[in-house]
Amino acid sequence: MCMKLFNEGEAEKISELYHQDAINHQIANEPVEGKANSLAMFEREFNLAEMTCFIENIFEDGNLAIL
Repeated sequence: MCMKLFNEGEAEKISELYHQDAINHQIANEPVEGKANSLAMFEREFNLAEMTCFIENIFEDGNLAIL
């Protein structure tokens, strides 16, 4: 579901998947703290470029996940 939302550029719907205190760390950027800041980041990024996500590996450990 998350990949589909990302590929459709659905920043608002993606941000709904985040906890209020989530930390989103994209490798090329500094960590983004909080749900509202993650929404702003996705909106900004989707406006800058057309992006496509495809899953290679997902690692999960308790409340942490890496895609």
